[in-house]
Amino acid sequence: MDTSNRRHTLEELDRLGGEIFDQRIRPTLRPEDDGKFVAIDVDTGEYEMDEDDYTAVMRLRARIPAADMWLMCAGYPTTYRIGTAR
Repeated sequence: MDTSNRRHTLEELDRLGGEIFDQRIRPTLRPEDDGKFVAIDVDTGEYEMDEDDYTAVMRLRARIPAADMWLMCAGYPTTYRIGTAR
């Protein structure tokens, strides 16, 4: 991942992205949005949502080429899980 254009530290991205998600996006989510990826530009609050993480990111990047993004999976405490569920 190219981070040369990043304007925020990872800690700032996490804090800003989490705040935007919790305050502006989470209240609008429907049950059918669980499991969808939400790509957020932490500077503008603009976002894209899709079942595919790459698609959400690329749609946001098409609208805001210099977006400093944070990615969340709606309905889950983490975006990705390592390993398999048993």
